[in-house]
Amino acid sequence: MTEPGKRPRIEPQQWMLEPPTRAVLDALAAGGVEARFVGGVVRDALLGLPIGEPGTRTDIDLATPAPPERVAELLQQRGIKVVPTGLAHGTVTAIPPAEPGTMPRHFEITTLRRDVETFGRRARVAFDADWAADAARRDFTINAIFLSPDGILDDPTGGLSDLKARRVRFVGEPTTRIAEDVLRILRYYRFEARFGTGTGDPQARAACRAAAHLLPKLSAERVAQELVRILETADPSAALEMMAEDGVLAVILPEARRLDRLRRMIAIEPEPDPLRRLAALIAVDGPGAQAVAERLRFPNAWRDRLRELAPPWPFDPHGDPPIQRRALYRLGAARFRDLALLAAADGLLRLERLTELLRLARDWTAPNLPLTGHDVRALGIPPGPRVGALLDAVERWWEAADFTPNRSQCLARLKELVTGGEIGRGNLDELDG
Repeated sequence: MTEPGKRPRIEPQQWMLEPPTRAVLDALAAGGVEARFVGGVVRDALLGLPIGEPGTRTDIDLATPAPPERVAELLQQRGIKVVPTGLAHGTVTAIPPAEPGTMPRHFEITTLRRDVETFGRRARVAFDADWAADAARRDFTINAIFLSPDGILDDPTGGLSDLKARRVRFVGEPTTRIAEDVLRILRYYRFEARFGTGTGDPQARAACRAAAHLLPKLSAERVAQELVRILETADPSAALEMMAEDGVLAVILPEARRLDRLRRMIAIEPEPDPLRRLAALIAVDGPGAQAVAERLRFPNAWRDRLRELAPPWPFDPHGDPPIQRRALYRLGAARFRDLALLAAADGLLRLERLTELLRLARDWTAPNLPLTGHDVRALGIPPGPRVGALLDAVERWWEAADFTPNRSQCLARLKELVTGGEIGRGNLDELDG
């Protein structure tokens, strides 16, 4: 327990003691500059989340009263690389030398500031704030906790109690925070998905509802980034339900009409997959999925995958083993597994059957057709469309035989096709067409 009148403290964390962190802190301290950790790194440390390990948070934010030019000067005197990432807003990024075999650690160091005037995501700031004034301009109370290098916590906005209660609350007036940056609407629901209870803060939700019509002003890339981050959380269903109730989801993703299917997907999936979850959430066909992906400016690979996960799904989950092996051969293991999960989430197959299909996708190794185009040309077929058509015909025959014919049998089948034993010239012309 913290004694009355004393600020709470925690034991210095491992990431606070690492050589890169010490190098930055020592460089600033040598010039008499105070620095405190702030933001997500403090929040995650208080929650006991890993920091600095592979797949976890590696960026560290620091705040300081010193102007950015002084910060840069002190760091450079110690041989630390400085990147002027946002001098107008008082921010520089320090990249101390990395130890052999480790990734470079980035420290974003920002001068204490207050907003003089805001313009959406931009603001004109003044560097005359104290710690409390700087905290007052941050987004959420759980992001406005300062941590000194010796473990002392400074909590001007009540973030510690909110973190303990799993309460996501804007700093100050929610409408003001949102007016400063509309993206905070989506960030609010993302933080609810990660840290909230599933019901939300009434004031925050009211402000988000009132400002939802402003979301189209955001770039598609920023909307997509926040949406994917929401879908990456352990269970985003409650946050998405709130977004639907508050009119936010209809603005950014009107196709999101299958929350029921998403909930079932979350319950059965082996691991979270944001794109597969998105495919479960939206009620679209292939062209509709492509339109969603293009609107959100997804990379081409994401666009193609989302389209391929849209119904109608090109496989019969109830077919016999040879049918499943043919589907797996055609679709590939990853897509076959995704479609099986989507079908189960849609209520089309029982969990026992899903388990069988997932086991097949894991254990079955697709064979290679024991023929190539060289084998076709060796029979006197000149290069051109007919080579591919003949190979396709043999491959379909081989698949229908459950991939059991060997090379000799496949060659014999190819010769039959070429000589017209079962398929004459007219059939081959149809294959060409």
